[in-house]
Amino acid sequence: MTAALIGADRAGRAAVITREPAVVCGIPYVEAAFAQVDARARLDWQIAEGDAVAADQLLLNLAGPARALLTAERTALNFLQLLSGTATAAHSYAALLEGTNCRLLDTRKTVPGLRSAQKYAVRVGGGHNHRMGLFDGILIKENHIMAAGSIARAMEAARRGGARVPVEVEVENMEELQQAIAAGADIAMLDEFPLQAMRDAVALNARAQKPLKLEASGGVTAATLREIADTGVDFISVGSITKHVRAVDLSMRFEWNP
Repeated sequence: MTAALIGADRAGRAAVITREPAVVCGIPYVEAAFAQVDARARLDWQIAEGDAVAADQLLLNLAGPARALLTAERTALNFLQLLSGTATAAHSYAALLEGTNCRLLDTRKTVPGLRSAQKYAVRVGGGHNHRMGLFDGILIKENHIMAAGSIARAMEAARRGGARVPVEVEVENMEELQQAIAAGADIAMLDEFPLQAMRDAVALNARAQKPLKLEASGGVTAATLREIADTGVDFISVGSITKHVRAVDLSMRFEWNP
């Protein structure tokens, strides 16, 4: 209703700038927001998806019906701020893994309703998606193991299901890792393993007839990421890049056409 205060025939221009350095993500979402309100809105991007930008840099010029620009503004900026924040966080971690064979993974700890968008932003930032939901990968966690009776029984149940997806087992110690290897898991998640225990796990896995992929998880920070990668694990999952994301500070400056 607020935008209805503006005459329907009034034209306007606007510019979107960033107040802080960021990795830009969300261009398709911004374009969709304006297109759904009024197809006459014209967007002229000054940057590309995934670009690293500096504070006070111009991202976008807009022109079109003023009412439409004001109506779509908040939705468009919400997407751009949140997804750029996610991509920026993912990039900050992924950059620390450069030169290693280890990959950064996200988790399912995402903002409700925005999982696909945030996982897209993780990829833009240089990370990789772990799994989208419960359908494209089986993760056997502590509660599943307890309910099934053992890692071996949980693995048998997973294989009987017939789903052709990777099966991962969360392990908390070396004995459980050995059980996961023996049961034929595809991946083992090393949950809260100290660094030396991770090194021992990598060595144990390398001696296996059929080695698994190893994922380190739990308590990972930017300060510990490189040390964890240097143990030889294949993946490091970090929930904070989507769960604790901080929106990038953006501003849309509006001008009236004469």
